Amino acid sequence: MGEMITFPSEGETATGYLAIPAPAKARGRGVVVIQEWWGLVDHIKQVADRFATEGFHALAPDVYRGTTTRSPEEAAKLLEALDIDRAGKDLKGAIERLRFVTGRPVATVGFSMGGALSLFAACSNPKDVAACVVFYGGDPKVQYDFDRLSAPVLGHWAEDDDAAKPNIARFEAEIGRRGKTLEFHSYPGTRHAFFNDDSPEAYDRDAAVRSWERTIDFLTRTL
Repeated sequence: MGEMITFPSEGETATGYLAIPAPAKARGRGVVVIQEWWGLVDHIKQVADRFATEGFHALAPDVYRGTTTRSPEEAAKLLEALDIDRAGKDLKGAIERLRFVTGRPVATVGFSMGGALSLFAACSNPKDVAACVVFYGGDPKVQYDFDRLSAPVLGHWAEDDDAAKPNIARFEAEIGRRGKTLEFHSYPGTRHAFFNDDSPEAYDRDAAVRSWERTIDFLTRTL
């Protein structure tokens, strides 16, 4: 459904996968879809396609700049090596590119590593991000300027997730004490990456369907 495109990233050129609704609309709602630690793999492109089917313009930037993996060990190395500042520039470029298409502020939606970057991008680009969705997100390297956050935040969390679960209380405290809007959901019996149907050991169909429904409703209300 979509295609790979290039877009400016503060003096450099970034790439991403762009999926648009059919029939194509000159204006509309936009979603920046942010990858897990595997890279810009087919699963993330398919998520962008699903957003397009729902009527959203969706752009998934390639923050690894061309590298993908199916090895957890290699993915961990890629995550550790990720330059957050450069990733932030690529996300800003993707937001600006998508806003040029839609004509209005967009949303960020990210999974795991991408969940952390979704909130990071929302904090860093408050005028251009009108909604933020976090799927079991967190990365200790990411520092958030919560004072700048203006977008409402929707969070999806697994019940059994030692890696991401500590972020729930932190995000609730930081966002809540600033009087900003947040809506968090925990899914019983699930583990990290429950949305990823390419990870059969973690995928939970019921949680994936419910979290997707909540995401589409949230974005429809807020964009």
